[in-house]
Amino acid sequence: MKNDTVLNIEVEQIKASKIDQVDFDNLDFGKVFTDYMFVCDYSEGEWKKPEIVPYQPITIDPSAKVFHYGQAVFEGMKAYKDDNDDVWLFRPDENFRRINLSSQRLAIPEFPEEFFFEGLKTLLQLEKNWIQKGFGNSLYLRPFVIATEPGVSASPSSDYKFMIICSPAKAYYSGEVRVKIAEKFSRAADGGVGFAKAAGNYAAQFYPTSLANAQGYQQIIWTDASSHEYLEEAGTMNVFFRIGDKLLTSPNNDRILDGVTRKSVIALAEDAGIDVEVRRVSVKEVIEAAENDNLKEIFGSGTAAVINPISGFAFQDKKFELPKLEDSYAGYFKKTLMDIQYNNSEDKFGWRYKI
Repeated sequence: MKNDTVLNIEVEQIKASKIDQVDFDNLDFGKVFTDYMFVCDYSEGEWKKPEIVPYQPITIDPSAKVFHYGQAVFEGMKAYKDDNDDVWLFRPDENFRRINLSSQRLAIPEFPEEFFFEGLKTLLQLEKNWIQKGFGNSLYLRPFVIATEPGVSASPSSDYKFMIICSPAKAYYSGEVRVKIAEKFSRAADGGVGFAKAAGNYAAQFYPTSLANAQGYQQIIWTDASSHEYLEEAGTMNVFFRIGDKLLTSPNNDRILDGVTRKSVIALAEDAGIDVEVRRVSVKEVIEAAENDNLKEIFGSGTAAVINPISGFAFQDKKFELPKLEDSYAGYFKKTLMDIQYNNSEDKFGWRYKI
């Protein structure tokens, strides 16, 4: 990860900021965007000079390959402001590594490291006033790449556009979350693109999730595509199970996203002396633990919510409620992670990145 880059990114200044039009106390996640955006085009076999321009619509040909063959990948990140007005990112090296891993799987050219980090630094310096102080407030960052070459031939694009857009965010409270364990639909299959943050992965989840919503469940816990016997992810998040005092989560493979929050939770658990096992977790094992009152917690992990506790779940015709714990693992991990992100505690892991 490059802390000191020398790239000089050209900035087209806005005429006037729209920040005064924003009610920061009443934000819908991902609906309000800041003054600027980062843009870099790929053509003739190379990434061109990046620039930062006023946030605006883009013009793209109707035959652009992103519309027809789905060459699109993205990342989710957050910037945080501490009490001294310093701005921090959390493990951005992992996001950079993963967007290029996702790109590679979809035959998209990898993005240069110095462009990524200098782009983030310059953009966040311009948008510093959009990052509100206060525990839970942040600026959500969405780097993404799309294929822009006109043409409907079924082949990789020759042209691409890499962008970063920013959206102010409040603390994420999802309320009571109940999930349904998948029996038919799958999020990803062996040899596919489940490990990548490919746009199509999320589109494919919407329909089965809408069926679960109609039955009163907010999300699905996805199972493996071949047997539906093993639990893999919860909605759009990695998932953890606490059986007794042991923490379980599925191993990374080509079906499961290598979540930044997930790997941070594992590191924190090991540091705190919590018994954590990264292995396949079967539906049968979790059902039996619930029936024996040994299933203490299920929670998802991801950038938006950090940690999302699950209050109940269903499988086939069985429904289970989880106990409400005062000293939950979910609560501990969420507070510990956020204290690091907001520069409220020691960062022994070196995860914070100062802008």
